[in-house]
Amino acid sequence: QVLTRDSVTIMVDGVVYYRVFNPTVAITKVENADMATRMLAQTTLRNMLGTKNLSEILTDREEMADQMEHILYDASKEWGIKVERVELKDVKLPESLQRAMAAEAEASRDARAKVIAAEGEMNASRALKEAALVMADAPSSLQLRYLQTLTEIASERNSTIVFPIPIDFMSSFMKSK
Repeated sequence: QVLTRDSVTIMVDGVVYYRVFNPTVAITKVENADMATRMLAQTTLRNMLGTKNLSEILTDREEMADQMEHILYDASKEWGIKVERVELKDVKLPESLQRAMAAEAEASRDARAKVIAAEGEMNASRALKEAALVMADAPSSLQLRYLQTLTEIASERNSTIVFPIPIDFMSSFMKSK
C-alpha cells in the first residue's frame, strides 16, 4: 500500500526477480538475504511511488520498474545478489476513486456531446439562413416548399391536413363581390 504525491492511497503489486551470484557473501554480509532483498524492494517501491502523481504511476510503470531495478541492484550487489528484473504488475485504485474517475469521464463525455450538438445546431441555423435568402429571392419557391412539406406529411401518416390560405388571396375574392 502506497501513498502517492497527490495523496491517493493505492495498492501496488510488484515482483522482483533476483539471483544469488555469490552465496558466501550473501550469507556473511546479511542475516537473511531473501528477506533483506524483499524489504529493500518494498521500501524502494514506497519511496519511488511516493514522489509520483497517480497519473505518472499509471503511465510510467515500465520506466519506474527500470529505475527500481538499478537502485535495487546497486544496493544489493554488496550482498552477493543480482537484481535482474523488476515488474510493477498491478495498481489497484480505491473504489471511491474509481467511482469519482468514472463520474468525471461521464461528465466529460456529456460535455463533448453538448458541444457536438451545439455545433450541429449552428450548422443547421446557417443552412436555414441560406435557404431563407434563396427563398426571399424567389417567392414562389416558398410556396413550392410548403406544398412539398404537405406532401411529405400526407404520405407519412393518415391525418387531416388544414390547408391555410393566405389572406391576400382571400381578399381578392372579397373584392369581386
